[in-house]
Amino acid sequence: MHWFAELFVLLLVASTLTRSWLNQRQVAAVQRHRDEVPEAFRAQIDLASHQKAADYTVASARISRWDTLLDAALALILTLGGGLSAIDRAWQAVHLPAVWHGTAVVLSTFLLVSLIGLPLSVWRTFGVEARFGFNRTTVGLFVADLFKGLLVGLVLGGPLVFVILFLMQRAGTLWWLYAWFVWVGFTVLITWAWPTLIAPLFNKFTPLSDEALKQRAEALLQRCGFSSRGVFVMDGSRRSVHGNAYFTGVGRSKRIVFFDTLLERLQIAEVEAVLAHELGHFRLNHVRWRLVLSLAFGLIGLAVLGFLAQWPDFYTAFGIGTPSPHAALLLFVFVLPVFTYFTTPLGAWWSRKHEFEADEFAAKFADARQLAEALVKLYRDNATTLTPDHLHSAFYDSHPPALVRISRLQQLAART
Repeated sequence: MHWFAELFVLLLVASTLTRSWLNQRQVAAVQRHRDEVPEAFRAQIDLASHQKAADYTVASARISRWDTLLDAALALILTLGGGLSAIDRAWQAVHLPAVWHGTAVVLSTFLLVSLIGLPLSVWRTFGVEARFGFNRTTVGLFVADLFKGLLVGLVLGGPLVFVILFLMQRAGTLWWLYAWFVWVGFTVLITWAWPTLIAPLFNKFTPLSDEALKQRAEALLQRCGFSSRGVFVMDGSRRSVHGNAYFTGVGRSKRIVFFDTLLERLQIAEVEAVLAHELGHFRLNHVRWRLVLSLAFGLIGLAVLGFLAQWPDFYTAFGIGTPSPHAALLLFVFVLPVFTYFTTPLGAWWSRKHEFEADEFAAKFADARQLAEALVKLYRDNATTLTPDHLHSAFYDSHPPALVRISRLQQLAART
C-alpha cells in the first residue's frame, strides 16, 4: 500500500475512534446527570423536561454512531475500495465528452452518497424526532423537500462542477486560481439569493406582523444602526416544534428570521433580546469574517487540489488507473475530511467566541436577563442537554454549554 494511502487509513481510523469515544463520553455524561436538574436551572426546568432532554440527547447520539460508521465505510469503499473507479467505468459506456463525463460522474457520486444516507435521515425525522414530539413533517413534505433539495443541488451545483472541471482541463497549472474566483462569485451569489430566492422554495416567510413586537424590533434596529429588508417569521412549525432565529443574506438582501415556534414561546422583551443577539453577529462582523474565512480556506483547498491533481501518486495510491480532473476532485472531497477532522475544535471554539461576543452586544442594547430567560426556555423546549460532556462540547459545540452561557449573561446583567 502506498504511504499516502496508509496515512489516509491511519487518520480515518483515528478520527473514527475519536468520534466514537467522544460520542460515548457524551452519552455517559448525560446519563450520569439524568436524575438531577442542575441547581442553576431548577426554578425554570422541571425534572421531567430535564430527563426528556437527556433521553433525546442519547437517542440522537445513537444515530451519530451510525453516521460515524457510515462515513468511514463510504470513505473506504469509494477510495481504496474502488467505488469511484466503478462509477467512472459505468459512465464510460455513455461516451460523453470529457467535461460532461466528469460532471456526470461527480453528480452521480454525490447523489449515490445522499441516497445511502437517506435511511438515517428518515430514522432521525420519523423515529427520534417523532418519538420525542418534535416532528411535524409529513411523509409527503419529506419527499417534496428531498426532491426540491436534489433539484436545487443539480441546478446550482451542476454548472459549478462543470465550470471547475472545464478549468481543470483547459486553464493550465493556475486553473485553481481561476476556479477560486468562480467559487467566490458563486458563494456571494448564493449568500445573496438564499433568503429571497432559495429559502422560500422550502418555507414561507412573512413580515413580522405583531405590532407591539414590530415597534420594539424597529426601535432596536435603529438603536443598533442596522438596516435590512426587515424582520421575517418562518413557518418552521410545518416541519418541527424546535424554535430558532438566525441572520442571513448580504447587502440589501440581509434579514433577520424568527421561527414561528420561537415567537409562540417567548415574551416580547425576550424576543427583543434574541434579536439583539442576532444583530450582534452582524454589527461585530461575525458574518463577514465567516464568509472571508470560508473563501480563504477555499483558496487554500483549491491550491492543494491543484498540486494533488498533478501528482501521479495521488491517483495510484487509491487505485485510480487513469488520472482525470473529476477523479482528482472526487478523491479530494472524500479524502480531505479525514485530514482536517482534528481541526474541528478550532472552528467550534471560534463559533463559541462569537456567541459570547453577540451576548455581550445584546446586553448593551437589550436586557441580558431577558436573553437568559429566552435561552432557558429554548433549552427546555428544544430538549437541549444541560449537562454535556466537557470534551465533547469543546470539540464540537458551536454554542457555549448552557450553564456557562447563562452564568455569563447573569454576570453581564449584574453590571447594568
